Amino acid sequence: MSAIEAIDRIETLNRNLAHFWRRANGWAPIEAAGLLSKSRLDWQVSLSRCLRLWIRTPPDRLESGELILAWANLGSLTEGTMKLFLSVFYHDYQKDIDGLKTAKAYHHKKQAPISPDGLSLDIMRVYFKNGKLLGAEIDAHVELVQQRRNAIHAYKDRPIGDDEEFQAAILSYLVMLREVNARLPYPDDIYAPQEI
Repeated sequence: MSAIEAIDRIETLNRNLAHFWRRANGWAPIEAAGLLSKSRLDWQVSLSRCLRLWIRTPPDRLESGELILAWANLGSLTEGTMKLFLSVFYHDYQKDIDGLKTAKAYHHKKQAPISPDGLSLDIMRVYFKNGKLLGAEIDAHVELVQQRRNAIHAYKDRPIGDDEEFQAAILSYLVMLREVNARLPYPDDIYAPQEI
């Protein structure tokens, strides 16, 4: 599958996820519905569309600054997808005290979990990895995107990969997005968001 076809599918799937989950009242538990109603799932759709800005033919045409911004774009999408997952499963997330402490997603003073919308990508990656929530392939995707996107702090020398690696990461993000969607609860299969 080409990067452009993957982006089309990512955009469609994120649009359909946003459409379903922003109207979760009555379907999701109250706390989860509250988180989802204030989340900017529409930005996930816009960021999905923006991935097209970073595709060049042939690859290896992006300047370093463009490639750094491309990774930041993909990092925001990856982070948003993880936050969607945690928001939908908010009750399970709140109850996982051991996992939260291990991932440092726990307020020590208040003795309460950090809300999914306040978590950093690093904390979420540790939480997902320790809980074996999405598997080794997706963890590798998240770790790569996190490392590459940290180049946005553009003073220290960091590896940023190249266009081909970025385009492969777009395909990996589609795999992650599909996996998250497949694990989210829907009242019936007809409501499950599709990518086509």
